[in-house]
Amino acid sequence: MRDDCGGLTMFLSKTYNDAKNQFRIILNKKKRMLKIVLNVPELYFCLEILKFYIFITKSPNVFGINKDKPMVIYKYLRINILSILLLVLGANTMMAQVSADAGKDLFKNYCASCHNKDMRSGATGPALGGAEALWGDDVALYAWIRNSQDMIKKGHPRAVEVWNQYKPTIMTAFPDLTDDQIGSIMVYVNGVYDGTYGAKPGAAVAASGDNAPASSGSNMPIYLLIVAVLAVLVVVLAKIITNLNVIAAATEGKTVEAKSVKQILTSKGVISFLIFAAIILGAYTTVKKSTELGRQEGYAPEQPIKFSHETHAGLHKIDCQFCHDGARRSKHSVIPSTNTCMNCHAAIKNGSKYGTAEISKIYASIGFDPNSGKYIEDYESKTEEEIRAIFTKWIGDQYKEEKELADLDSDGERIVAEQWVGIKKSLTNDLKKQIQGPIEWVRIHALPDHVYFNHSQHVTVGKLECQTCHGQVEKMEVMTQMSPLSMGWCVNCHRQTEVKFKDNEYYANYTRYHEEIASGKRDKVTVADIGGLECQKCHY
Repeated sequence: MRDDCGGLTMFLSKTYNDAKNQFRIILNKKKRMLKIVLNVPELYFCLEILKFYIFITKSPNVFGINKDKPMVIYKYLRINILSILLLVLGANTMMAQVSADAGKDLFKNYCASCHNKDMRSGATGPALGGAEALWGDDVALYAWIRNSQDMIKKGHPRAVEVWNQYKPTIMTAFPDLTDDQIGSIMVYVNGVYDGTYGAKPGAAVAASGDNAPASSGSNMPIYLLIVAVLAVLVVVLAKIITNLNVIAAATEGKTVEAKSVKQILTSKGVISFLIFAAIILGAYTTVKKSTELGRQEGYAPEQPIKFSHETHAGLHKIDCQFCHDGARRSKHSVIPSTNTCMNCHAAIKNGSKYGTAEISKIYASIGFDPNSGKYIEDYESKTEEEIRAIFTKWIGDQYKEEKELADLDSDGERIVAEQWVGIKKSLTNDLKKQIQGPIEWVRIHALPDHVYFNHSQHVTVGKLECQTCHGQVEKMEVMTQMSPLSMGWCVNCHRQTEVKFKDNEYYANYTRYHEEIASGKRDKVTVADIGGLECQKCHY
């Protein structure tokens, strides 16, 4: 029996060493060497317990155990388990690594409120794709992420360049992010930027040589494997303890029946632990899901009219407050009425991208006849057929004029029919049967009912740009929510944002702060300094 066990020991040890060597991984990514040595202490643990289990169940005397001295067994077990536990405790450090999937979660929590998720377009902050190349130094990049203002004060060229481009918006500081967390974010950013993250199986990836990105697989299989190994170890240890109890009882002349695996798994202790674990897991899931309730970053619903902020605010430089005039004087920025649209579109009757298709919806909503250039009298009482005749004539005439035709051809008839269907679909629904009436835009940015937010406080008094919260709207073809609008996001902004005290009568009564700034005792006042973190400011 001793020879059999010795051979098994040698075989298991060789298997462990071979497996250990197979799990040594070295990743080379963007001039940054990440040496990840993936040891398998759980495997060693399992092999040791397996050897001990075989020995203790087959022959107690293999280790020279005397039935009169059963404590030798406990000494062996204690020594081995202590060494094994040290290995297990070191596993977290040894398995520390970057992960694109972890980076995705970190990006969502820390970056998505200010940076475009396509990594190619700017938003409140710059596009993150290619950031490593622009900075040229991971140490400086990581320092920027942790405290951008400190890098600007030190005069780092790239930091000053970014600040000059995006000021006065201050990047939130993240001093607690570890190197691995920042590395994970950058791996995710680069994967999205070059199209390798989330690529469909079989899709061609344009990557070559050392520049080929690291694989962005999920860590979930590793976690499941660890859980499975630990579950097996629990059962094995429980069985060993049972056998030890039997041996100890036998030395005292007592007879104790060894528990079966089924009895162990259905014992009171195991069931209590499973119930406790289920409660903890359920509580964690509930809290996690509740904090995500209402978060809508990236929400870009289809609107009844394909209104392009890129065309209006970007190309034609129309000020945000021309349409959303409530932002400067009230709590709400307000959705502009159709009358606001008609200030321009009474004259501009053909869109630069969609022609008559979208502008005709505005006319049909308010009752403007583009054929005569006048509002239609008694429009509310018009039937659908009468309205259809007005706008299909207009669409058809515009098509004939553009194509220089005397009569509509087949394509013209098709376009007229399609645009009329579009008008009807956009301006009617199950609750609104008539075409006449206001356009029912889909709301994008919405706060919970228990939250108070005042646009005029931020726009007029705080002198914030719309892009601070809404992103670079002037570059959005389709309006998208760029910020989480969460409590943590608002609180961080209040902690970082400097109040515009200079030439601002609203803050004239903060005498002490003005004096401290004048004396050099204070260089700035943040929103937090003037009560921006008080609960009742937003909840009352």
